[in-house]
Amino acid sequence: MMETLFATRSSIGRPLRLSDKLWRINWPLLLTASLLAGIGTATLYSVSGGSFQPWAERHTLRFLIMLGIVVAMALVRLDVWIKLAYPAYLAALVMLALVPFIGSEALGAKRWIDAGPISFQPSELMKLALVAALARFYFQLPPEKVGKPLFVVLPLLIIGVPVLLTMQQPDLGSAALFVALGLSLMFLAGVPLRYFALGGLLALASLPVIWSGMHDYQKRRVEVFLNPGMDPLGAGYHITQSKIALGAGGIAGKGYMQGTQSQLDFVPEKHTDFIASIIGEEWGFTGMLALIAVYGLLILMMMLMAQRCENRFARLAIAGSAMTFFLYVFINLAMVTGLVPVVGIPLPLVSYGGTSMTTLMIGLGVAMSAYVHGRNGRA
Repeated sequence: MMETLFATRSSIGRPLRLSDKLWRINWPLLLTASLLAGIGTATLYSVSGGSFQPWAERHTLRFLIMLGIVVAMALVRLDVWIKLAYPAYLAALVMLALVPFIGSEALGAKRWIDAGPISFQPSELMKLALVAALARFYFQLPPEKVGKPLFVVLPLLIIGVPVLLTMQQPDLGSAALFVALGLSLMFLAGVPLRYFALGGLLALASLPVIWSGMHDYQKRRVEVFLNPGMDPLGAGYHITQSKIALGAGGIAGKGYMQGTQSQLDFVPEKHTDFIASIIGEEWGFTGMLALIAVYGLLILMMMLMAQRCENRFARLAIAGSAMTFFLYVFINLAMVTGLVPVVGIPLPLVSYGGTSMTTLMIGLGVAMSAYVHGRNGRA
């Protein structure tokens, strides 16, 4: 069974040995991911007042476990992930549909499902499943049909159903990420630009309908985004304190564990969504540029991996994982700097959070398997 699962052949028909597969793994990419996780551990240690509890130790342990899983996933044949793509999407869809009925409520929203000792967020799992489902769809679709209206509508349905279910929780941030991620994959698959232009016009025309359907607290976030000073102690508190922390860091920062905004607990959610504010306060503008450079290197390496693959599923799976990292980073940093409303998107591999790390690392594992097995044009 295991021999069948892991066996594959090279482009000349020779079975790939375990040593061949280990050699093909992009170890510099995993080293870069480890650097990001290390930055997260160091920052979580700082925001805990110089303690590995309650966040830094768990963050490190989760990453090390998931790193081993990524390496194991890299050894699995690519056709296994192709076969699992649609079942994974359907399973994630079912879990999203069940959230309003069995989900646990926090801060006025049902987004989590408790399963005994663990809890998870189905919307995080859907981000991974969505990439896999779209990659399989375009893998099986002849290139000449990509621009046909029917085959533009079908992937839009694959994207739209989880968007609608997620907005019911409500989770506007994840819904927006689904849209951005799905449309990015459609673009990379070769969907003509005219469809995106038409979609953009329709989106603009539907803004009044979208606004009328938003919850009061979501409207409040948008209003505070447009005018942060209107409620500095209420809805605008998060972004106000985040900007103070970033501004206090200056060029070089206040120094490790010397940030007053973090040590005195002024920044809310400092270990999750607003961890970048802490990094900015402690390490300044220079530190933030270095962090962005590390993320840029990770994403660039993944896009180069996708470019080297001949198998279409492999290319789209790797590119989809790269786009997931990019969107997480872009939205999170734009959020903490006040460029977009607060939507609750963590900073990849740096923020504390088991579900988001698991999702991102599994996506990285599928991408690594695609890179190991997808460079010869075969599944």
